[in-house]
Amino acid sequence: MKKRLSGATALVLRRLLPVLLACCLLPFAAVGEEHDNEPIRIVTMIFPAFDFARQVVGSEGEVTMLLAPGADSHSYEPSPKDLLAIQDADLFIYTGGESDTWLETILASMGKDAPHTLRMMDVTENLREEHSASMQSDHDHDAETCTDETHDHAAEAQHEEAAVHAHEEAMDEHVWTSPQNAIRIVNAVADALCGIRPASADAFRANAAAYTAQIREIDLAFAEVVAGAKRDLIIFGDRFPLRYFAAAYGLRYDAAFPGCSEDSEPSVRTVISLVDTVRAEGVPVVFHIEYSSQKTARILAEETGAQLRLFHGCHTVSAQEIAQGATYVSLMRQNIEVLKEALN
Repeated sequence: MKKRLSGATALVLRRLLPVLLACCLLPFAAVGEEHDNEPIRIVTMIFPAFDFARQVVGSEGEVTMLLAPGADSHSYEPSPKDLLAIQDADLFIYTGGESDTWLETILASMGKDAPHTLRMMDVTENLREEHSASMQSDHDHDAETCTDETHDHAAEAQHEEAAVHAHEEAMDEHVWTSPQNAIRIVNAVADALCGIRPASADAFRANAAAYTAQIREIDLAFAEVVAGAKRDLIIFGDRFPLRYFAAAYGLRYDAAFPGCSEDSEPSVRTVISLVDTVRAEGVPVVFHIEYSSQKTARILAEETGAQLRLFHGCHTVSAQEIAQGATYVSLMRQNIEVLKEALN
């Protein structure tokens, strides 16, 4: 995955270098220049940051999300308009993981015109990405079949092993899926806004306290579901961006792909392993995440008789969901009910 990310990063930077050079010549106001009668301009990459920021800033600001509704952040490429929006922001909020390396380069190129920034991974307790049992079984099988092959095949196996090791060393970026991490991020947003507009600090603190109280209710509800459940295993026939969620509540999990995987077709061995696990443990629900093809999850459901359910990772939302007032809290509330079904 690192090789693909590095290639995508290089491509983006090559395409945008002329734009970056032009941006540096534009007359922007200095960072920190305060106008109390103007809305604070906040730009975010993805929905969790967008929601946390709008909840805290309230009527004092305008919040923009660069990722289009329903789009996949793993394949996002910024437009010149996006770059100008970032540079013109009072506060820019992004995740800060490996897939955001290109952003670090862009922000550095802006020099003194760069906005205040908040990296969500800087304020959370972070975990390393890992391969679940069914993902790992596929890698183990590949290593076994290459043991007695030719030198070229052995070298290929070593390359694959190195790639897997590098992937396992990467930090999982989906930090907001733990409600406790979400609370940390909301409070960090409040801290940042208080620094930008001290006169409104009391309002920002009050807004943050009100929203974190709602998130704590969600956290307690999940804990109660898990405490009273018959089982502790969740199955995703999809990417698994819920590493932090599972860790928060002591849940075991198995899935087709890691959270940031660019793969869309699991191996036959991975599918067989997942089917066997669902059957062996009597798992009643197979999950998919938002805006996936659901192909693998549907195969698992059809093969095992399990119910197919959405577990919303809150990573991206549709235009309709935004119009209907979707928030991190409302989406996680939906997850409470499907989790209860999956664990009983």
